[in-house]
Parts: sequence; structure tokens; C-alpha cells
Amino acid sequence: MTNKYSIEEQEARVNLAACYRLMPLFGMSDLIYNHITVRIPGTDDELLINPYGFMYEEITASSLIKINLKGEVLENPNKDYSLNEAGYVIHSAVHGARHDVGCVIHTHSRAGMAVSVMKEGLLPLTQTAMRFKNIAYHDYESVAINMDEQSRLVADLGMQDAMVLRNHGLLVASPSIAEAFNAMYWLEMACRAQVDAMSSGATLIIPSDEVVTKTHRLYQPDVRRPFGLMEWPAMLRYLDRRDSSYKS
Repeated sequence: MTNKYSIEEQEARVNLAACYRLMPLFGMSDLIYNHITVRIPGTDDELLINPYGFMYEEITASSLIKINLKGEVLENPNKDYSLNEAGYVIHSAVHGARHDVGCVIHTHSRAGMAVSVMKEGLLPLTQTAMRFKNIAYHDYESVAINMDEQSRLVADLGMQDAMVLRNHGLLVASPSIAEAFNAMYWLEMACRAQVDAMSSGATLIIPSDEVVTKTHRLYQPDVRRPFGLMEWPAMLRYLDRRDSSYKS
């Protein structure tokens, strides 16, 4: 990657490329689909997003596309690839409405899609799931290319950091890339555990509301720590041991 970017943007590019590379390693990618976006530090309306057509394992810091909240492409180093409209509609809606959000991740994982079609939604079956006690829900309106859906999507998300897109998948909205990856990983694990447990046919144990509320409180960023920040350097080391080309 060239040094034409500010130090802050270079760091955001490297961390976002790393996040893309980590997703398939943990079974959370979907061929060339889905997106992870980050707000470029020091800007209100500039985002980095993946080129539509790249698999996550191909993303590098220099291949990311720079757009604004209007969907205008400010910089695209990939002449044969462009922006996915559906990705822009969902991600720009969240970034535009939530200035506390630095990173948005949306997935179509198998477990996430399975839970998205369950009327009960995400159940507090595990400690991991209890972190998302107040998870938001957004009803399916078809492929997200209708700009009118943005207002309903952000209204349903409210101030929550995670949402189940009914009949669709999962979404997290966090202050940083590190926190977003951690939230999506835990949400994915909660969905996998729920699908496994319900598929077993066993009688499920659901803790009391009091215990669920207490556990949820312990995972709030102002109680113990913002989960993801401490873990991120380990995730980068994990990735570097396998392939460090994401930095280029």
C-alpha cells in the first residue's frame, strides 16, 4: 500500500482488510457477497468498502473502495470491479444515522440465516447469546436495493449494536473494527449453539430473566471493558501466521 493516505486512513485500511480476511477463516463469509464497512477516521461521510466481485480472502488494504454516504465513489483502484448497491443501502443507512458507529458487518452465515427465520429469534440459551439480550430485528423486505428501506432499518436498529435481519442474516454496528469483529464472532457462535441445541431435540434450559439481565449487563463496554480491543492484536497475529498480504 502506498503512503498517499493519512496515517489514520492507512491503519483503517489495514485493519479492515484484516477483518475481511478473518471472516472466512471463521466460517462467516459468503462467496463474493456481504460487506464490512468502516468510517474513515476524521471524516463524517467517507467509508471504505470491498470491491464487488472480490472474495474476502482477496481483499487488501489498497484494494478497498472509498465512497461517501451518498453512494458516490471517491476512489476505486479496481477498474473491473465496482460497488454493490445492496451493500451500500444497508451500510450507509447505519453509518448515516449512527455517528457512534465506526464499523458495520453484515453476514449471510448458515447459522445466522437459520436463526433469522425462527419466530423466537435469538434465545438466551448460552452466555454468549445473553450478551445480545436486547438484539434488534428487522423484517425482510426483499433484496435491499430500495432506498426507502433505510429509514425502517435504522429505526429497527435504534441504538443497539446487533440486529437480526429476518429471513436474511445478521448485522453488527460497533465503534471500531476490532469491536465489530468480536461482536459478530460471538453472535455467530450464539446462533450456531442455538441451531445445534434445537436440532438435538433435547429439552432446553433457559436461565431466569434475572440471570440473563445480569449477564447481559456484564458484557456492556462500560462495565468491564469494550470487548474486541484486547483480542484484536491476537487476531492480527493469527492472520499474520497464515498470510500477511492483506497489508499490501
